Amino acid sequence: MTAPYPARIEKLRRRMEETGTDLVAVGPSSHMAYLTGVDPHGDERPVFFMVSKSYAGFLMPVLNADAARQATDLPMVTWADSDGPDAALGELLAATGVDRNAASIVLDEMMRADFALLLLDALPGARRRFAGDTVSHLRARKDGAEYLLLKESARLNDRAMQAGYAALRPGVTELEVAGAIRDFFRENGATPLFTLVCFGANGAFPHHHTGGTALKETDAVLLDIGGKLGGYPSDMTRVAHMGSPSGEFTNVHAVVNRAVEAALAAARPGVRASAVDAAARSVIEAAGYGEYFLHRTGHGLGLDTHEPPYITGTSDTILEEGMVFSIEPGIYLPDRFGIRLEEIVILRADGPEILSALPRGCHER
Repeated sequence: MTAPYPARIEKLRRRMEETGTDLVAVGPSSHMAYLTGVDPHGDERPVFFMVSKSYAGFLMPVLNADAARQATDLPMVTWADSDGPDAALGELLAATGVDRNAASIVLDEMMRADFALLLLDALPGARRRFAGDTVSHLRARKDGAEYLLLKESARLNDRAMQAGYAALRPGVTELEVAGAIRDFFRENGATPLFTLVCFGANGAFPHHHTGGTALKETDAVLLDIGGKLGGYPSDMTRVAHMGSPSGEFTNVHAVVNRAVEAALAAARPGVRASAVDAAARSVIEAAGYGEYFLHRTGHGLGLDTHEPPYITGTSDTILEEGMVFSIEPGIYLPDRFGIRLEEIVILRADGPEILSALPRGCHER
C-alpha cells in the first residue's frame, strides 16, 4: 500500500478514539477510495472496507480481488458467488475484534442499503451512525497534495470555460456549446462531469437541463461546468452576454459579485458556515433580490463534487484551515435571465484562496 493511505488510516484511528468509535465500515465509494486507493466495481455483490482499533481489511468478491490487490496490500476476506458473503463477513468481523453486541460503528452514508442491512444484521446490538464525524471529518481538510490536484483541475476548468465562450455565436445550441466544452476536457486529459449551458431565460433555472435552445443575438448566457483531472473535480460558474448587456443585467451582476466578495470576506477559520451564507445573502436581500436567491451559498469539493462542508443558512460547521468549498450566490429572474458566480476556495489561516484564475466579469461576445 502506497502513501497517503497508511497515514489516512492512522488519522482515522485517532479520530475513532476521539469519537468513541469501535468500527468504521465503508462500501465502494469515495470514502473507500480516500482511505485505500481501491475503487472497485460497484454492483449487488457486498464489498466492505473495515477499520477497527487493531485491524483494517476488506470483504471482497473473488472476481474483484485480483484487481483490487493492484492498489493495496491490505488483507482481504474473499467470497465466491457459489458460497455467498455471510461466512466471509463473519470472518472479517471476527478479525476486527469488535463486540458484535455492543460495538459503536460508523456506516458509510453512500453505502447501498442492502449492504448496510447485511452488516447491521451481523451486529445486532451495535450503536450506529454515519461517517460525518470520522471519515468525512478527515476528508474535509485537504492536504498539500490534494490542494495541488484541485488547483490543477480548476485551472484546466478556466480554459474549458474559455472554450465555451469561444463557441458562442448566434444560432448555436446549448448542446453544441456543451459539446465543445466536453471535447476540450477530453482533449486535455480530463473527464467531463457536467456542462450546464443556459441561454436567455433558461438561466433562471439554477439546474437547467442543457438542451436544443438556440442562442439569440441579445441573449444572456450562464455556464456551470466541471471536469475531473487526476481524480479531482472542478466546478465553476460564469456568465456571458451576446452584445452589450442591459442595465438590469449589469446591476444584477454587480450585486451577485458583491455577494461573492462578502462571503469571501466572511470565510475565516473558526467561523460558522452559516455566517458565510448569511454574508452573501444579506447583500442580495439588501439589493431587493432576496426571493430570487434560491439555494445555499456553497458546498465542499474534494474527491466528490459535492461533499462537506455545506455552506448553508443552517450549518453549524465550524470552518477550518484546509477546507475546500464553493462560494456561489445567484439571482434568478423568471422569464429574463439568471446570474450565478462561483468560485472554489481553500481556506487558509488568513482567509480563502481562490483556485481559479478566471475573472468573474461578464464575458461579452
